[in-house]
Amino acid sequence: MKKISVLLAATALISVMATSAWSKTLVYCSEGSPEGFDPSLYTAGTTFDASSRTVYSRLVEFKHGGTEIEPGLADSWSVSADGKEYTFKLHPGVKYQTTDFFTPTRDFNADDVIFSFERQLKADNPWNKYVEGGSYEYAAGMGFPELIKSIEKVDDLTVKFVLNHPEAPFLADLAMDFASIVSKEYADKLAADGKMAQLNQQPLGTGPFTFVAYQPDAVIRYKANETYFKGKEKIDDLVFAITSDAAVRAQKLKAGECHLIPYPNAADVSELKKDENLTVLEQAGLNVSYLAYNTLIAPFDKAEVRKALNMAINKQAIVDAVFQGAAAVAKNPIPPTMWSYNDAVVDDKYDPDASKKMLADAGVKDLKMKIWAMPVSRPYMLNARRAAELMQADLAKVGVDAEIVTHEWAEYLKLSSDKNRDGAVILGWTGDNGDPDNFMDTLLGCDAVGGNNRAQWCNKEFDDLMTKAKLTADVAERTKAYEQAQLIFKKEAPWNTLDHSLVFVPMSKKVSGFFMDPLGIHRFDGVDISE
Repeated sequence: MKKISVLLAATALISVMATSAWSKTLVYCSEGSPEGFDPSLYTAGTTFDASSRTVYSRLVEFKHGGTEIEPGLADSWSVSADGKEYTFKLHPGVKYQTTDFFTPTRDFNADDVIFSFERQLKADNPWNKYVEGGSYEYAAGMGFPELIKSIEKVDDLTVKFVLNHPEAPFLADLAMDFASIVSKEYADKLAADGKMAQLNQQPLGTGPFTFVAYQPDAVIRYKANETYFKGKEKIDDLVFAITSDAAVRAQKLKAGECHLIPYPNAADVSELKKDENLTVLEQAGLNVSYLAYNTLIAPFDKAEVRKALNMAINKQAIVDAVFQGAAAVAKNPIPPTMWSYNDAVVDDKYDPDASKKMLADAGVKDLKMKIWAMPVSRPYMLNARRAAELMQADLAKVGVDAEIVTHEWAEYLKLSSDKNRDGAVILGWTGDNGDPDNFMDTLLGCDAVGGNNRAQWCNKEFDDLMTKAKLTADVAERTKAYEQAQLIFKKEAPWNTLDHSLVFVPMSKKVSGFFMDPLGIHRFDGVDISE
């Protein structure tokens, strides 16, 4: 199987290079395969890069390189005085992509907006569980089914969202990947043909690039959308050459086989910076990495046990080994670059002797546990296997026998959400909208248990503060709530907060117009490449 995979990848690369001979082609050596191509079903940045940021558009968008909102499929919007009604005026004449598998007969309109959200909000919608094992966990984890009272079509180019209560981050939420707009006409045709799953395999949207083909674990092909409502892109073809090994990605970049790579090994960054043909962009990541205990399963249901395990693990050693100085130890669930960060929080100190005593006092002895290590590199955790090995050695010193386990990436994300999951899972998060709510409520709120809340932790006091923070637009009041919530989080320790990393994007000097994104997005609209 390994030889076959290598042969397929090689064949795909030869084809990519042949394509570049007669068109302006940008090759992105991506770090992994997407879970699918319907971004509403997933939460991983790998999937978003391959779907929502290429094929799809949203009502509003984040400006390149920041978190400021700008018009997308909606030209303008208004908000009622009570903060419960958002009315969007849609851009006229927006065309859906024409592909080998579907030819649209009408332009984008309000029906598509309503369909795109109602399938995520209503359990009885025929599209609510159209993919086996797939669910709209992002919308659910953010409380959208409870938040949105109705979505009303005023006319073909006007749509109104009516909320049950004010929600401060709502507009920014609509720029997130799960809020991508899909074609109702295309979905209706698939449903009529009994091919609903195709929506997740052959995507079609209004975005800058049109999906062409996907060769699993090898290559994804796109072409510039000729009818893109913001104008055709400067590059003709976009290719994702899937390359899971960070060292191989760096080699391909240096050899000119790809033009841009994500998540280089920390050890490779200095050499990449020395290459006169390359540019290495860097910035502080809006991210956090963590080890999430399953707080529903003994003995991890006790805060004192969780804190004892935290004190057994030398986080600085992990940061030094995995990031070689390109990260900082984390103490809060949000990064220090984010507003409302509570610097007064005191981290669980590394103290193996105190850890051993705390475990004994809690009646825990001969503990065996699993540590889940991600199979892919992410900006917040470049090498989860190495981090897990260091944790394993540290835990052994306090009498804890830790077994390291892993799964294929899509399966890892799915299984780690299970309330009955055995073991503590290494994961992390890059903010999706620049708001603390997107970390704290999305990852730790009660609504997210069984989904993004990998700790399966539901704390009423914490959750009430999340609700309070969302009900007001007053930043000072919101900040107080989030600062208090961080203290509760640290006291209860559902996670061991590991690190906040710097993020690097090495690329060829032939590439222009690419911006590093604080939200961890790799966008290729507006990007050009010199011949």
